Amino acid sequence: MDLPVDAWKSYVFQKWSLLPKSIQDAISTADTLRDLFLHSSSLLQPEDEMFLKSLSGGYLVGKDPSAPPFYREEGNKKFQKKDYTGATVLYSKGISHARPHTADISLCYANRSAALFYLDEYEMCLKDITRAQMHGYPESLQPKVTLRKVECLVTLGRLQEAGQTIRHLESSFAAKPTLAAAQFQILQRNLCRLKMKVKERENLTATFPEVVTKVFEDMDLREENEQIASASSSVGLRVDPLRGRYLIATKDILPGELLVKEDAFVSVLNPGERPPLHHGLESKWDTRVTNGDLYCHRCLKHTLAMVPCDGCSYAKYCSHECMQQAWDLYHNIECPLGGLLLALGVFCHIALRSTLLARFEDAGKVLKKLCGEISNKDMCSPESENLIQALSSDVGGESEKNGTGVKTPVPGCDINGKYENNYNAVFHLLPHTENHSPEYKFLCAVSVSALCKQLEAADSSKPEAAVPPVLCSELNIWGVAMLKQMLQLQCNAQAITTIQQTALSGSKENNVTDSRLVRLATGIFPVVSLLNHSCSPNTSMSFMSTVATIRASEKIGKGQEILHCYGPHHSRMGVADRQQKLRSQYFFDCGCPACQKEKHRAAVGPRWEAFCCNRCGAVLQGGDVLSCGSTSCTESVSREHLISRLQDLQQRVGSARNLLSNGQLEQAIQLLLAYRHDAENFLSAEHSMVGEMEDALAQAYAALGDWQKSATHLQKSLRVVEVQHGPASVEMGHELFKLAQLFFNGFAMAEALHTVQRAEKVLMVHYGPCSDEIQELQKMKSCLMDSPPFSLGPSV
Repeated sequence: MDLPVDAWKSYVFQKWSLLPKSIQDAISTADTLRDLFLHSSSLLQPEDEMFLKSLSGGYLVGKDPSAPPFYREEGNKKFQKKDYTGATVLYSKGISHARPHTADISLCYANRSAALFYLDEYEMCLKDITRAQMHGYPESLQPKVTLRKVECLVTLGRLQEAGQTIRHLESSFAAKPTLAAAQFQILQRNLCRLKMKVKERENLTATFPEVVTKVFEDMDLREENEQIASASSSVGLRVDPLRGRYLIATKDILPGELLVKEDAFVSVLNPGERPPLHHGLESKWDTRVTNGDLYCHRCLKHTLAMVPCDGCSYAKYCSHECMQQAWDLYHNIECPLGGLLLALGVFCHIALRSTLLARFEDAGKVLKKLCGEISNKDMCSPESENLIQALSSDVGGESEKNGTGVKTPVPGCDINGKYENNYNAVFHLLPHTENHSPEYKFLCAVSVSALCKQLEAADSSKPEAAVPPVLCSELNIWGVAMLKQMLQLQCNAQAITTIQQTALSGSKENNVTDSRLVRLATGIFPVVSLLNHSCSPNTSMSFMSTVATIRASEKIGKGQEILHCYGPHHSRMGVADRQQKLRSQYFFDCGCPACQKEKHRAAVGPRWEAFCCNRCGAVLQGGDVLSCGSTSCTESVSREHLISRLQDLQQRVGSARNLLSNGQLEQAIQLLLAYRHDAENFLSAEHSMVGEMEDALAQAYAALGDWQKSATHLQKSLRVVEVQHGPASVEMGHELFKLAQLFFNGFAMAEALHTVQRAEKVLMVHYGPCSDEIQELQKMKSCLMDSPPFSLGPSV
């Protein structure tokens, strides 16, 4: 996903292995990125480009007139089964493949409007009706969508518009009586019904004024930081030789305080699994749902009513405005390269998009810095020097006093000493060229070279969609810039995530959901990149569309470093695995307090991974042979034997979960209860596997509507979550949210209110007031507080 597809990686690695050792050495020891890029690009042969072209040609990213009828028919099947969300996604796929102003696109928009209507998405339904009509929806079918439009307007309380639409419809049929008698009677009945509905709503509105709903506003940064864009005044920027650039607290910071709120400089939606087309008997059209079907390709907003690019089927947006912005900023160049960018991976795509966005800043500054960095005047042609003189002025930087009192510039700051969210800051993120393997550097350089070749080809073949002059005149320079950015991304790319709520098996009607953290996109956040890592961080990160927010997850004292977790967290991974992960991806050994603490108690291990004595129940300790921790017990057992038992248990629990997913609830419960009994003989009560079984049992009983048993098992799972992640962790907040739903559904009002307040307190620290879970909790709390006192019992 991040890197090129496996076939291209294998091809390039094989090419590398066949290179003479002298050439390998020249690339491996290249002094500059310019040398690395030029050496590698000179080795790119026409047959290499042809192979890559065959790979990229396998992705269906163009418009195809045979696709919309297929997706419309598949959507109709979902619609008939009342799977309106599934139908909406399939209609959207048809829309993305259809050409503008055709019957296909108008019919797909109209059908999608019907699905959105049944999902109570009335505003989106109205927009789709307008789009269907704009693209030439057949006149004979207009009454159907017009009636749907009136239904939406009435439901939304836009009664004047509804009345006007009804009158317009009546007058149009009076002028053109094209309907058969039976159809006309049906139309008349529907019009009469809607007129009555408008009257009823008018009377209702006169009697009961519209309720003003409370809108939760995001907690913006209280005071803007004069030194660091997108950061609060509680944050300061420092630099030293060991830690590099880092952030500290300039005052005492309380849990939940918003420290950074930064929009991504660039982001690219992760495409998910998009296998190339395999020609055969099966349909070439993919009906699976990916992130690209649900989230805007520019702002990452979730939507069921995608608006596609007019030129390709891949890029889809939440609105015409987003589509136009993307086109103006970068998609006018990316559009014909969709298959190639999918083949080359997200990192290469981000490198290109960053370069395209740099055009809208002071590109001359970037060219000047790049020419200075590569230290070779051959790279900077006279045209480039003229461009630099025309576009740039001297680039300054904030200064930091070193031990001798002499000021040294802080990389990435502007002439006024401010660190901004811009290309200058992105440019100064470290590529760690010396740490990457020669094969990896060669892969990145050859991939960027192939992309530059395609940009040159597009420039020469299609003048109307040419590469911008700033790029095409010095494409080799920008190629080096793209290579630098691609190498930066292993250490500086930020996964953009979202919380997806999914209904527990069989519990859709009871509104009990489980939350899952999903990687949505990859982005670059220059300010967030200033944060150093800790396996036990003092901050929590969340996202709203393309905006990252960093909040204090605990009290941070003045002068203390502000730390973020790069992924390997002490509550999810053992110290050895964390060190290996950080060393391989980020090129450092972690010495945070959590790692130091675990190294000194390595023989014991975390409580959520502990085995217990079969005889007395005490925790087992040791290396290859584990001994009972109780002084009165001499039991011992090999670690290998217990790990084998654990793996067997994990496999059996997985099978039980499959039964649960398939609705075989009673059978799943029987097996899970038996497995839990078996686990008591060798796993501690706080083992993560025990928590997983309790959580599965809670799901099963919730699906059966047995809220009391479901809550009982979830509370046992919560104890494991608390031991592993901590009482104030985001994981604990999500589980408390789920428990609150169970109590709420089971009418255990006192327990529900107490759990809602606990969940709200925890999640507010990590997410602030705007998260979906916080707003849902506040709705539940409002309902519970308005309930009469007698309903606060009995408990489940």
